Amino acid sequence: MRISTNTIYQSGIARISELTASQAKLNQQIATGRRILTPSDDPVGSARALELKQATSVNNQYTSNRQVVSRYLGVEESTLASITDVMLSVKSGLVSAGNSTYSDTERSYLAAEVRSALDQLIGLANTKDGTGNYIFSGYQSQTPAYVKTATGALYQGDSNQRLLQVSASRQIPLGDTGESIFQANGNDIFQTLTDLAALLDTPVTDAASSAALSAGLVIAQAGVDAIMDSVLTTRAMVGTRLHELDALEEFGQELNLQYAQSLSEVEELDYAKAISDLSQQQVILQAAQQSFIKTAGLSLFDYF
Repeated sequence: MRISTNTIYQSGIARISELTASQAKLNQQIATGRRILTPSDDPVGSARALELKQATSVNNQYTSNRQVVSRYLGVEESTLASITDVMLSVKSGLVSAGNSTYSDTERSYLAAEVRSALDQLIGLANTKDGTGNYIFSGYQSQTPAYVKTATGALYQGDSNQRLLQVSASRQIPLGDTGESIFQANGNDIFQTLTDLAALLDTPVTDAASSAALSAGLVIAQAGVDAIMDSVLTTRAMVGTRLHELDALEEFGQELNLQYAQSLSEVEELDYAKAISDLSQQQVILQAAQQSFIKTAGLSLFDYF
């Protein structure tokens, strides 16, 4: 069987082109540090790499969500700390109001302090976060949680907690509703303070009015204590959530490291092997080129 000159040329050129492409691919792999440049290089590995990248992306989203929740809870914790200070001031005023030597005028001063505390609490209950959302309004985050009324304050939010997914299996509330804090278990701190201020403004003229003052102070004390417990309980829950977020963040970072390591094992290039292969390809390419030159130069005229 005779092989034509054209066939020899085409075969040689095809072999050199194949070796050149292979060498170019190795150079690209070395330049990028990646073993898989296209899915066809390793279909199974490509699919696994895609899974790992998607898992990393989801995990990064959980990280962002945890940061958001942490900021919201930080604002709530700071606000609750301020509310605690106001409540402690009210409790101190209650102790003073029970002093039997106080005059009507002195009690009226205490009434003014209670009304000031009421305004402070309403202001704190209408605290906004950094994005302008009211933190105690539930889903109604664009609506002030409370509006002042003649009998205290009216809640304008709802009873729903906004939740955010912070891990594959955990949602954490962004905050707590005003109802659950300031009006817990039927104790309305705004009405309690409004009634207390009115009580302290009422003159004590006889035994009956004195008894009414004492009874009213007992009721006010019970209401203030109940809300104080509610505030402290909420602060404890916020602290627990923040602690959980820290633990989830640590786990999330470890997970990302695992994903990165697995992706590296799938995608990254073995430089030593790649450089060795490149050197081998260069030797083979040079040999193929020299062989092609010699083969292409053969002619019957060389034998005459």
